[in-house]
Amino acid sequence: MIEHNVINNTKLFILLKKYPFLEAYFKDNNFDIIGHEAGTFSSFLNTLDEEYLEDMAIDKHEACRQLSTYLNSMLEFLGEDKTDVLSITIFPGTNKSGEKENYDKLKINKGDIVSIVGPTGSGKSRLLADIEWVAQADTPTKRKIFVNDDVPDNKWRFSIEDKLVAQLSQNMNFVMDLTAKEFVELHARSRMVENIEEVIGRILTQANELAGENFAPDTPITSLSGGQSRALMIADTAILSKSPIVLIDEIENAGIDRKRALSLLLSEDKIILIATHDPTLALLGDKRIVIKNGGIDCVIETTAEERQVLAELEVMDKRTKEMRTKLRNGERL
Repeated sequence: MIEHNVINNTKLFILLKKYPFLEAYFKDNNFDIIGHEAGTFSSFLNTLDEEYLEDMAIDKHEACRQLSTYLNSMLEFLGEDKTDVLSITIFPGTNKSGEKENYDKLKINKGDIVSIVGPTGSGKSRLLADIEWVAQADTPTKRKIFVNDDVPDNKWRFSIEDKLVAQLSQNMNFVMDLTAKEFVELHARSRMVENIEEVIGRILTQANELAGENFAPDTPITSLSGGQSRALMIADTAILSKSPIVLIDEIENAGIDRKRALSLLLSEDKIILIATHDPTLALLGDKRIVIKNGGIDCVIETTAEERQVLAELEVMDKRTKEMRTKLRNGERL
């Protein structure tokens, strides 16, 4: 929440640049601030003569309070009033046998990529769910999740508007009768973004760069392939979502450029956690969490030697993609 005195002591041109929706607020409330942008809202009110204030039923102190209330309400609605999430910390719980997990605590900082590996059914998705729920020893694992080294605000657990986590699951099934552009536009308008056409274009361009096959803006989202759907959601999440943490549940079989997808998410200052069986994705992380029997068995830092293995895997992966493209185009290998 932005303090009342901060809002009313900030230059109008700064407020308008940072919160463009205020332009409509001033217009709707008959505040003609044109020419007064270099001053504060309080100083603008002082330029109005008493007769005008009386005719318009404007009380200067009340007008300042209402501006503050409106701005904070809008930021809450848009999900933009969160404290910057610099880190999350996972404290140990228990595995399926009730045994304490084998680590002290795990701190993950903004800009980190952490992979989560383990056999099918071992508990990878449960760990992702604990983080999404911001668990406080109230899930089957009894884990605790702290944000910025402290107990998280309850709004991150229970508020619909304030989403700490954006999760990209294995299944991306659309049921809306919209084109790809209309789908992105719907989300962009709900966020009240500036330059909406530019943002939509950027998302669709990024999605096509991630996807194995391009799709047009007027392509119905119900006609998108699995890879195209996942690419669209990753681009949409990276560019439009205000959630500081992205949880990805297995993208190896989605037919997208995985490294480019992670780079896009990182460019938006996200914390990225990936549940995966893919060695390339696992080694792209700064560290990997190994899950066994429903609990965290160990946390492994990615070594320089493993980075060399990753480089070899990427060469193999590139070659495989080239052969896949040739097969799709009806060429011989």
